[in-house]
Amino acid sequence: MSDQPARRADLRIDLGAIRHNVEVLSQRADGARTMVIVKSDGYGHGAPAVARAALSAGADSIGAASLQEALQLRAAGIDAPLLCWLYSRDDDFGPALDAGIELSASSKAVLHRIAGTAAERGVVARVHLKIDTGLCRSGCPADLWPELVEEAAKLRADGQVEVVAVWSHLACADELDHPSIDQQAARFQRAYEQARAVGLDPIRHLANSAAVLTRPDLHFELVRPGIAVYGLDPVPQHGDHGLVPAMTFRSSVALTKRVVAGESVSYGHSWTADRPVNLALVPVGYADGVPRTLSGRMSVWLGGRRRPVVGRVCMDQLVVLCDDDEVAEGDEVVLFGPGDRGEPTAAEWADEIGTIHYEIVTGMYRPRVTRTVVGEAS
Repeated sequence: MSDQPARRADLRIDLGAIRHNVEVLSQRADGARTMVIVKSDGYGHGAPAVARAALSAGADSIGAASLQEALQLRAAGIDAPLLCWLYSRDDDFGPALDAGIELSASSKAVLHRIAGTAAERGVVARVHLKIDTGLCRSGCPADLWPELVEEAAKLRADGQVEVVAVWSHLACADELDHPSIDQQAARFQRAYEQARAVGLDPIRHLANSAAVLTRPDLHFELVRPGIAVYGLDPVPQHGDHGLVPAMTFRSSVALTKRVVAGESVSYGHSWTADRPVNLALVPVGYADGVPRTLSGRMSVWLGGRRRPVVGRVCMDQLVVLCDDDEVAEGDEVVLFGPGDRGEPTAAEWADEIGTIHYEIVTGMYRPRVTRTVVGEAS
């Protein structure tokens, strides 16, 4: 799609920024392959479009959490190597194996389910074995790991699986001096050595976005950047990494009015004008992804400058204070963007309400919010 004027509530996704960020991260990986993570519909940016942009910028493979996400990528024409790792007990591995999707196994039970389905389909399953090194979510506990790798070696010898990788996930990589990082790295090394000891020859992947940017010793053969691909820095305290945010949240002025001193705005009358002022109504609210907790604490970019939002954020609308400036119906309003013009950013929203920018962007794509994609490669 072209870069059209903002609609009522619109996410502008810049694929040029995605490509730039992938190039930056691939350079940081220093020879390791790059798997770009596009779970949660590409962190709210649109998984197929992000995957295509990432691959065109040199990414080697794609990662998605669920079977459904991975199959949707295949249906959208993404034919690069593709890993998924999060399943429910009743999930059917058959369609994924038919589509050449690589699967993760954290237990003997799941490994046997994958191998059994592969045998039924007449294919060899490509499997990544996940070790829990200290995050305590998915991943095989260390005491059960020797049994898992031994079983994987047997299934490989029987021609049912190919063990592609040993992998794990870091808990505190965004806290640069956290002792768990080195502890997890040591546990990961032991797990890798145990896999090698039973005759497996897997690659390794451990580094998320923060580790790509700060821990070259953990890059191994493959890195898995996620949030940084979208231009949101997981370790801003480490310096400027040259990432460009790819999402801009836009709307437009629906109505303007002038009110006199003493008039109050929105539910609860939490803000009252102390002089005559111009107000602009913007038709977005918490149903469109604007946190109600930003009431009285946010600004927008309108008419070439930041302007405060006054009164409470409502379900469908918010009100901007324009002082004596004249703004017009239809004028573009930027709620957050890259920040290069001085507009608010998703990271600023997150900091203001005590969350992370991951939550802001992944929560933005909603049924009545449109998505305008720009910067598609020819």
